[in-house]
This record gives sequence, structure tokens and C-alpha cells, in this order.
Amino acid sequence: MRGTKSSCLLGSALLALVPSAANAFYLPGAAPHNYVQRDPVDVYVNALTPILAGSDNSKLKSLINYDYYNPQFHFCTPPSGAKGQPESLGSILFGDRIFTSPYDIKMLEANGTCQMLCTAEIPGEDAKFINKRIREEYALNWLVDGLPAAEMKRDTKTGDLFFDMGFNLGNDDDDVPYLNNHYEIVLRYHEPSPGVYRVVGVLVWPSSRGGSQEDESTPNCDIEVPKLGLSENEINNIRYTYRVTWDESDTPWATRWDNYLHIFDPRIHWFSLINSIVIVVFLCVMVAMILWRTVSRDISRYNAIDLSEDVQEDWGWKLVHGEVFRAPRYPMVLSVMVGNGAQLCAMCAVTLVFALLGFLSPSNRGSLATVMMVCWTLFGGDIRIGGYYSSRIYVSLGGVDNRKNAFLTATILPTLVFIVIFLLNFFLLVAGSSGAVPFSTMLLIVVLWFGISAPLSSIGSYIGSRQGGVSHPVRVNQIPRQIPPTPRHLRPWASALLAGILPFGAAFVELYFVMSSLFASRAYYAFGFLALTAGVVALTTGTVTILFIYFNLCAEEYRWHWRAFLTGGGSAFWILAYGLFYWLSRLSLHSLSSVALYLGYLFLICLFDFIVTGTIGFLASYWAVRRLYSAIRVD
Repeated sequence: MRGTKSSCLLGSALLALVPSAANAFYLPGAAPHNYVQRDPVDVYVNALTPILAGSDNSKLKSLINYDYYNPQFHFCTPPSGAKGQPESLGSILFGDRIFTSPYDIKMLEANGTCQMLCTAEIPGEDAKFINKRIREEYALNWLVDGLPAAEMKRDTKTGDLFFDMGFNLGNDDDDVPYLNNHYEIVLRYHEPSPGVYRVVGVLVWPSSRGGSQEDESTPNCDIEVPKLGLSENEINNIRYTYRVTWDESDTPWATRWDNYLHIFDPRIHWFSLINSIVIVVFLCVMVAMILWRTVSRDISRYNAIDLSEDVQEDWGWKLVHGEVFRAPRYPMVLSVMVGNGAQLCAMCAVTLVFALLGFLSPSNRGSLATVMMVCWTLFGGDIRIGGYYSSRIYVSLGGVDNRKNAFLTATILPTLVFIVIFLLNFFLLVAGSSGAVPFSTMLLIVVLWFGISAPLSSIGSYIGSRQGGVSHPVRVNQIPRQIPPTPRHLRPWASALLAGILPFGAAFVELYFVMSSLFASRAYYAFGFLALTAGVVALTTGTVTILFIYFNLCAEEYRWHWRAFLTGGGSAFWILAYGLFYWLSRLSLHSLSSVALYLGYLFLICLFDFIVTGTIGFLASYWAVRRLYSAIRVD
């Protein structure tokens, strides 16, 4: 998964599939392409992306993607012109821009022969542009038979060899940029049956070759020549060459992606997962102790009291039984947020299930984003998710304007997200990035949402309102009870920050790898770890929110609805802080467009996390409060 788009961190875990998911197993998303000798092997070129160098101290220097055939790069074009390839909705959103290339490669032909590609004249102004991209460590991205061209590297911690997708545009040696204009292409093939061949690996070793231009018809790629540095004050005459080598491999087609989908330091993933499980077990034990010891003892004592006795003997959460289900302020806003949160939860859960089952094969570029978009659209109402939950919660909180609730549930969050995306797209257009989403694609997304999801959300709202609100076990007093001063640690913002530490602590290690995938163009395919981490985060969020709401009720603070949502969403504030720390420690962004992109995507990540975890906290607290007060005897 490459690009700079955001992703969710919530889903349901399938324990039985974790070992296979952790080993990057997947169900192939397309049938293998069989070649015979001398069959053409097409090379497609994709957008140039900034990469994070292998050094632990290196920093990502840009977030802007560039079209491969950007005129300032002066790459060689096919004789008939570059032709764009059809792409999925998710592929476009991830910034893929795939075109044909002039490379003439045939199966098992031209083995080890140096080939001339083209010559180019690069003016000084364009040379300055290229040198800046080299200093920012941009990489070229090719595709051969659905496989990305890669460089073979060794994991310094595990010693395993893996394919690192993309290869450098140039090298910055001693602060002098050198352009890579020669490519050693190694194509690995497997022979499943005599005379039938399949591509199972694509490796490219780029190099910089300058010096005098010998006879162009017979280039020599073996002689030593100086590196090619581009002058920014004059026209540069350069020549692009390549050499193809065929290497037979025992790797079958079904497992050819295993070399690409490398999990860096799996011990860190396991340590993080075990740490998260310990946290959630500890919290579940605490909640169980409260429910079975403290609460059960209180309930037994309350039920044993003769109703004729003085009610002043009541204390703690029992005193507010007549206030606890009083409608909160702004029930419309709360119900809309809960409805959208339930919709996002369902989207992330289904997406992770598809990923664990292997249907989101990396050969299907953009399938992850496409599935997420489709799930978000469909879960608006037809499967009783977004509109249904919003409507039922709204009616339960005493709301009467169901039409307004249905309209806001279907429009408010998508409108906010679209505004942010449009602004970020504006910065991409100003920067000349290929990652800018075309207007036609933007229009398609708007139609997809407002033409499909909004009506489905209205249907879900209608079904929810027809079923009515959730019944409450106790009546609400006509006169509100006075609330004593709340302890500092139970005030809304304090409890949100305190409660958010635990879910964030359960996920912050996996969060680093996810953010490296989103912003540093690194492949991520540890969906088994991600699913388990997401499940742990959900359980942690629910249990810690129940604890804080119980403490609030014991302090006679009965305004728990908004506190539950804010406490559950507290991890978003820690993700925001971690995102700023990641910016300072792993990024070195100098352009306004890159800074705006990072902050915009970080805002969306935090917003989605706040809504999702806030919804989990609210629903968990709602369930716990109803169970708590349904177990006592009230006059």
C-alpha cells in the first residue's frame, strides 16, 4: 500500500487467520499471465513518490507525487506516445497514474545485452527541478505483470532479504545530486510447465553514468565512467540505457508477493500485541470486579432497604437514578456523531475481514480504498448501521425532529470530509502533483455518496424511528437534581486525556507502521496484527469508558452522555500529539503544500478515530448504565 491517504484503525479480529495473515498470505486477485518465449513483457510506469531512506535517522522530505511523464523530468516516451491505463477508484485516490513505457522487453530475449533507450536535452531550469527531487529522495515506480519494480535489500534486524518497492531517481553523494540514467533490470521467472513462463519478481539496480557519449548504436554498460551530474546553468545532454537479465526462480506465481510484503521486525508487533492484550485483560478484570463486587453489593443493599425508610440513606450512583436518563444537551449532534461512528466501525470491520481473507490482493491496486469507499456508502442505512443507529439514539434521547436527524446524519460528516479533501486537492494542484484527484473522480464520489448513501441513510433513519427509542429502566424526575462539585480528574477534558492513554498505548506501535505506510511510501500488509490491535483498542475503549462513567455516577454527576463520547474518543488527542511528534522526528517538510497535506490528513485521521472510539465508548456506557439501573428496585 503506497500513497498518502488516510486509513482507519478499527475492525474485528479473526484469530484463526492471524498466522497466515502475518506471513503475507493472500488469495490471488487475478489469474496468472502465461508467457512463451519472445512474448512481449510490458513495462508500465507509475508516479514518482518520495521515500524514506534506509537509515534510522533519515527523514521524509516531501509528500508530493509527480507524474512520470512530467515534462520537467524528460523521461523517454513511447514512439506512439504514452497511453494511460484504466485504474480503479481506490487506485486513483491513492495517487496512481499508470502509463505505457518505451521499454522493449521480450520473454527470455536480450539477456545481458545493453540497450539504448533514448537521449534527452535537459535545460538548466529543469535540471534544478530534478536535482531538488533527487535531494528529496524521490523514487521511480514501475509495474511488470502487476509486480512493482523493486530493489533487493536486507533487513538489518532479522537478516532477511526482501524487495523494497521503487528505486531511486538519483543519489545525493556528498551533497552533489547525480541522476540515475542506466537501469539493470532483473526479471525473475518461473516455469510451471515446459515452454510456459510466469514473471515472479522484478528487480532494478539504477546507476548514474555520465562521461563522453560513445557510439549510440552500440552502448557499453560495463566500462567505468564518471557519474552524471546535471548542471543548473546550461543544457545537459544525457542518454538513458538499460539492460535486461532473465533469472529463473523456484518461487511459484501464487507466492510471488511474499518477497515484497515484508514485515519489519515482527517481534515488535508481537510485543505490542501482547502488551495490548495485558492492558485489556487488566481493564476487563477491573470492570468485572466493580460489577460483581461493588455494584452487586450496592444493589443487594439497596434492594434490601424498606421503601418506607428515609431515602437519605441512599448514596453514590443510586441517588441519581431519577436523573441518569435525562436528555443531554444537543441530542441531535450526539446522535448524528454516534450514527456516523457506527457506520465507520462497520466499514473498518468489514474491510479488515476482507483483508484477512486475502481478497484485497496487492495485485489489485487500490482495492483497499475501493472496498472502504463502497462499505462506507452501503452502511449508511440499508444494513441498519448509520441512519438506523442515529435515529434510535435520537429518539431515545427525546428527539422529535426525525427528518432533520436523517438529513444531518447523511450529510454533515461527508460534507466536512469533502471540504478538507477539496482544500488538500487544491494544494496538490498548486504543487503540480499527480496525486491531485481529477474533478471527474471527485464528482463521482459526490454522486456515489449523495446519490446512494444518503437515500440509504434515510431508509435506515425511517426504520430506526419506527422502532422507537430504547426503553429506560427508571423514570426521570421532573426537577433536575443539583450536582455537587466534580473532582478534577473526572472533569470532561481531564477524563478524556486520562482515559485516552490506555487505548493509545495499546495501538501506538502499530500506529507507527501504519503512518509509515501512509506518509513514507512503505508497504504495509500486517493485517493480522492490525485486526488484533483494533479489537484490543475497541475493548480497551469500551471498558475504560465504563469505568470513568461509573466513577462519575458515584460522584453524583449524572450528565454522562457527552462525557462517555468524549472519554471514549480521548485517544484521538494522543494520536494528534503523536502525529506532531512523528512530524518532528520522521519528516522534514519544507514546502507549504507538504505541510498542509500532512496536517490535513492527520486531522482526518484524528477526526475518524475520535468519532469511532467515541461511539464505542458511548454505546458501551449506554449498555452498562441501563444494566446497572435495571438491577435495582426503585420506588
